[in-house]
Amino acid sequence: MSSELWAIVSAAAWAADSILVRKGTAFSNPSTAALISFSVNAAVLIPYIIYQYPAEKIFQSANLFVLSGIIQPAIVRVMFYVGIVRLGVSRAGPIRGTSPFFSVAIAFFLFRERPELIVYLGGLLAIAGTWVVSYRRVGEAKWRAIDLLFPLGAAMLASVSQNIRKAGLNSTNEPVIASTITTATSLVCLLGSLLFSGKRQSIKIDRQSLPFYGGAAVFALIGQLCTFIALNGGQISVVAPLINTTPLFAIAFTALFLRGEEKITPIVLIGVVLLVAGIGFITAR
Repeated sequence: MSSELWAIVSAAAWAADSILVRKGTAFSNPSTAALISFSVNAAVLIPYIIYQYPAEKIFQSANLFVLSGIIQPAIVRVMFYVGIVRLGVSRAGPIRGTSPFFSVAIAFFLFRERPELIVYLGGLLAIAGTWVVSYRRVGEAKWRAIDLLFPLGAAMLASVSQNIRKAGLNSTNEPVIASTITTATSLVCLLGSLLFSGKRQSIKIDRQSLPFYGGAAVFALIGQLCTFIALNGGQISVVAPLINTTPLFAIAFTALFLRGEEKITPIVLIGVVLLVAGIGFITAR
């Protein structure tokens, strides 16, 4: 498949992951969802690369650069899962998709890049879309404005991580190894944070949540692998926007599978259109 198609499959897989996590958190919590996701992914990927690749290929020094992507999925996925629980998929998903906006903002302030006017227009549309999606809807569960920081923080960190991943892949050219190292490192970090923060008791493995979290872990594995394959084979300016079409799939899946839990109103659809249009303009540079 082309890199573009891998990116689209990744977007759909991450949207399915979001829906299943949303379902599972009725019986458990985001930390448990992340732990199960990382554990399943590591259990599948680690034996595979040990069997498939020689040790010098796995532990070559260039692979250590991929470890810089520790912020994603370790921190990013937990923050996004918290956002899903507090805000719902139909709100957290589109906000999480604003990563390209943060990429442009980082380049503007840190690297003194001065993009074309169309990029600024895209930024305004992305901001407008985020505001519209964040608008409180009649009859929905209460949430605080500070809760928006979780998907926004995930989007910002993801924008940094994608560039780090691409740089690492340019050195290794092995997306499966890169995905395995990133996931295994995230698992170690999560376990370490739970151990040293004294929050081990927060892990709540409930039999009712397991089918949802287990299914989410499978889709997360697919999404992770497809993301790395897309980044490895294509230009980041092309595949990153396609990976960030997850909000479109998230809205569609929410309408299909979360009808009784979340409402997809015309205002939400307008916000998603604005967001996607903004991302399109930003990446058109």
